[in-house]
Amino acid sequence: MKMKLTKKNVDALTCSNVHGRELIRDEQCRGLGIEVRSTGGKTYYYVYRDANGKQRSYKLANAADVSPTQARLLCERARAKVAMGIDLMTEDERTLTLDEFFTEKYLPYITSYRRSYWTDQPIYQNHVKSQLGKMPLNEIKHEHIVSVMTTASAKLADATCNRLLTMLRYIFNLAVRWKMAGMTENPTSGYQKKKLSNFRERYLSAEETQQLINQVNASPNTMLKYIVPMLLLTGARKREVLDARWEDMDFQREFWRIPSTKSGSERHVPLSPAAIALLRQVPKRCDYIFANPLTLKPFNTVYYGWHAARVKAGLEDVRMHDLRHSFASFLVNAGCALYEVQKILGHSSCAMTQRYSHLSQASLMRAVSCAEPYLEVS
Repeated sequence: MKMKLTKKNVDALTCSNVHGRELIRDEQCRGLGIEVRSTGGKTYYYVYRDANGKQRSYKLANAADVSPTQARLLCERARAKVAMGIDLMTEDERTLTLDEFFTEKYLPYITSYRRSYWTDQPIYQNHVKSQLGKMPLNEIKHEHIVSVMTTASAKLADATCNRLLTMLRYIFNLAVRWKMAGMTENPTSGYQKKKLSNFRERYLSAEETQQLINQVNASPNTMLKYIVPMLLLTGARKREVLDARWEDMDFQREFWRIPSTKSGSERHVPLSPAAIALLRQVPKRCDYIFANPLTLKPFNTVYYGWHAARVKAGLEDVRMHDLRHSFASFLVNAGCALYEVQKILGHSSCAMTQRYSHLSQASLMRAVSCAEPYLEVS
């Protein structure tokens, strides 16, 4: 896309979360472009081809710091250096600070493909920015990571510390992969995640399930009697059910297409006869299956109705996500293989499924009893 870059035009430029970032070229100055990011940042670049014919992008300045006229001047100077055989990227490439890399590179990148991108920003702001934000990327060493993690460990749960480490590891992996100035190794290498022994296992029994269903059927939220059983019958995540559309249900082939999951990929969930029968009962008001009857849009939250129902059922400790746990438990106790459960839940590895795979004592007894016919005890 090309346009005449004026202050008015530059101020009006925006980029959606779908694209993450977009480069608009100037009609007046050859090679000048402005990168517009979904986060609101804008940066001028000189786009050119080096001596080997490879297209390169050389950062000129942040749009907030210079005018379009000044950016054209910077671009002309850079173009003159290239014409004289000077390699801009090795001559004076500025090393980004961690704050700059996180804001200008990392966030736009993960925004383009990951639905849960927004969770990284508060983690970074609260636990990384004050210690490492102003440091150049290539000056951050392993001991700095240790310092950040030690500070975080004093006030965060082990699982949250692991999420922080995972984010930092990915940030620096990208910096190395993208060959940011001076980045040759990841400073998080060698720092181990904490071993977690506090996995919360809460599974509904058949009796508890019926108690819960009785209460959601009586809930003032008339959609709750469909939402909760759908969670129990499919093992889907809460947000996946709340955002479900009629167009994604294939009743003939008996599956539900979830176009964008937590990881950003598409998956298909098989629909049991009970799930199909439930869907047939839901009133069709709009494109969304479980829409709020007042707004005809997906619910932002169903917490209040859910909380009231679980309290009346005597199940105050049960979270809505525990319905997903329970679904997995139902499958495993019925003899389904872990691989089957993994595929239905949409987990990327069997290790993730194992925490849901609670086997009842009765199932274990059936398993060990299989050996009895082969052994005669006198």
